[in-house]
Order: sequence, then C-alpha cells, then structure tokens
Amino acid sequence: MAEVPEGHALAMDAEGNPSEPPPSPQWPPSPPSPPSPAAPESPAGPEPASPTEAYARQLVLEEWGPSGGKLQLPEHLSWRLLFLRRPLYRNLLRSPNPEGINIYEPAPRTRPTRQPLEALGNFKGWFIKTEQLQQDLSWTVKQQCVDLLAEGLWEELMDDEQPDITVMDWFEDSRLDTCVYELHVWLLAADRRTVIAQHHAAPRVSRRGAPGSWVQVSHVFRHYGSGVRFIHFMHKTKNRMEAGGLRRTRVTDSSVSVQLRE
Repeated sequence: MAEVPEGHALAMDAEGNPSEPPPSPQWPPSPPSPPSPAAPESPAGPEPASPTEAYARQLVLEEWGPSGGKLQLPEHLSWRLLFLRRPLYRNLLRSPNPEGINIYEPAPRTRPTRQPLEALGNFKGWFIKTEQLQQDLSWTVKQQCVDLLAEGLWEELMDDEQPDITVMDWFEDSRLDTCVYELHVWLLAADRRTVIAQHHAAPRVSRRGAPGSWVQVSHVFRHYGSGVRFIHFMHKTKNRMEAGGLRRTRVTDSSVSVQLRE
C-alpha cells in the first residue's frame, strides 16, 4: 500500500480499496488586486503621553531586545514615534477575529444561514468575495494587503536586517470536504505586483477528530531578500449550500507580524 503523507486522509472506494488522493491544488501565480490598503488607524481616545527620546529608546531596546542593542533608525523616524506605533511584534492585520470566536474552545455550533458574511461580525479591513465550485460547494475568499512602511517599519530594516515575518491562522475542521481551507501569502515589492517570496498551503484533515476542533496553520519567512514593502494575505474557507442556507467553515485569530531575529 502506498504511504500517505502526514496530515492527509487515505481515501477509499466503495469496495474498501484505497483510491487515488485528490489532485494537488493549483496555486495562483500572483496575488489578486484588491483596493489599496487603508492607512493605519489612529488609537482611540487621547494620545498617550510621549516619553523623552532617550527614555523611548531605552524602552524599545528593553522590550524588543535586538542583539547587542543595535537598532539603527533612519533620520525621519524617532524613538518616540517607534515606541508609540510599535510596528514590531504586533499583529498588522485588521479585524483578525471578526466573529469573536475563541480558539481555546470548540467552534460553536451554528445553523446554515442566508445572511451575508459581513452581517455576522466586524470584517473591517477585509476584502471578501465568493468563488463557486462544483455542485453545492464554494470558497469564501478574504484578503488584506499590509503596507509595511505605513505601519511604521522602514526600508533599511526590511532590506538590511530582513526581520522574520510570521503568518498564523486557525481554521475550523468543519468536515465539509477533505480540504476546507487554503492560505496564500505574497511578499511584494513597492509596485505591489513584483513577488519577492510567497507561501501557499492547503492542509488536508482526517475528518476523524472531535467536531469543531481548530487547526493551526503557520509559516515564517526568513532571508527573503531586499525590497519587501507589502504583505498580501489571503485565506479561503469552504462552504456548502444546504436546505437552510450556507454552512461555512470558520476561521479566526489570523495574524501577520514582524520580529527581529535573535
């Protein structure tokens, strides 16, 4: 019997014999073109008290701890501004948990719905579309494009230090199909079309685990080369049309963050 890759289910035909696994998905060669990313939102409420430049530098280096305390800032960026904007280590995606679902508990049961996805939570920052598949299946496609410079990072850091870029996501084992989730991430140059690095994943699930369990997907970009200015994040979740409406695969705690390497 042929070996089955880890994380893949072995398909059987009607007589109980192994059948051919589903074909591998075809990855998109380049990212789609959603509208330009929105500018980072200002913090709600009054602006926090700004520390002195020297104290801000001390706080940043203590918190982020780059090796040897060496973190060179360009002339246009101050330590105070860096401290307030905090572009490193935080999640750069908008509305990472739009439906308010807790991954530490099984995904709550839901009924099929005819409501649009946007009515089920706060999806601000996401560009959403539907891709119809065969029979009663479809993909919900959600995407964001992160402008690294607008978020407070700077060219010299991205080109010379090339900090790690970590992508993480959690999807529901909805059992609507063998593959109910895809992740696509592109690191893009300033023109938002030139691809410097990319990652694609379409994990298969066994469909034998506890209902409503969460599956983590993650990837770390390292040594990706100079010129990265945008991160295009896209995930796809599978739906099935039933008598009462659309039954969806849910996803939560999506994140894109930049970290200094140890």
